[in-house]
Amino acid sequence: MHYLGIDIGGSSIKAGVLSDQGDVLARRHAPSALEQGLDAGLTNLEQTCREVVAEAGVDWSEIRAVGVAAPGTMDIPAGVIFHPFNLPGWEDLPLRKIVAERLGKPTVLQNDANAAALGEFWLGAAKDARSLMFWTLGTGVGGGLVLNGRIWEGAHSHAGECGHIVIQSEGGPPSPFNIPGSVELYVGGLALVRRCREALDAGRGSRLQGLLAEGASLTPLMIAQTAEQGDELARELVLDSARYLAIGSINIIHILNPEMILVGGAMTFGQNGTALGREFLETLRTEIRARTFPIPAARTVIDYASLGGDAGFIGAAACARIEFPLPPG
Repeated sequence: MHYLGIDIGGSSIKAGVLSDQGDVLARRHAPSALEQGLDAGLTNLEQTCREVVAEAGVDWSEIRAVGVAAPGTMDIPAGVIFHPFNLPGWEDLPLRKIVAERLGKPTVLQNDANAAALGEFWLGAAKDARSLMFWTLGTGVGGGLVLNGRIWEGAHSHAGECGHIVIQSEGGPPSPFNIPGSVELYVGGLALVRRCREALDAGRGSRLQGLLAEGASLTPLMIAQTAEQGDELARELVLDSARYLAIGSINIIHILNPEMILVGGAMTFGQNGTALGREFLETLRTEIRARTFPIPAARTVIDYASLGGDAGFIGAAACARIEFPLPPG
């Protein structure tokens, strides 16, 4: 028996078939087709799932259960997504029931960042740990918590929203969620671009000014590339992101004391494969250890995640595996 994991994003769907032991038999990355409407998006999701199962060489009867990871706020026990920020037209949708009916399999629903955290816990950088806090850095900042081998969902399915930890009590940029001063407003990709524009408008010198004068658009990637080329302002902005992220991490450590803090997502600056990525991580470690109690400062592992874009569907399959374990024998 095997498990099917699905990770639904605004632009793509990722799906994979995994064995009970965690072997990835097949994976598929397909456009989400959301611009064609809800029914087209769901039909595309079903087709992607059936294709990846066929690619895995597994009979449909051998799929034990399905896990679905989706963005936004949701009622996890009820299987309903309320406000999926990048899935227009999917509001207040009983997604678990719909997927179960279309695929004819027991189905579980989970927040995408939570699922990614469980994926890292099962097969990734945290596979030898019992607890972790997982940051996902992208346009915004997401988070997931795994405690004693289970996702911590909270009383209202809203636990792990660590990107909205408030780290500044007054002032700062406006928040679309009415949560000013949050980690996301200082660390995410949009925040990096905003802080860069503010610095340039204040007269800070940078190679970025020349690029913008030539008609380039200011993006997190441009800032990172300029930092790697030795630009002092760009480097400062990237490392300030690590310092802001450290403040949120310190709060998590002092409340939950996880074994690991992992950082993943699109905005990790090449991770350990680049000098900038290594400096980002070391800055994060240094800032955290300078502000936590001695024992967690010494023992908490702070590192990059290892599964990349596969973490979501792997974690979704792990959710199905926990909820629907193989029968004895």
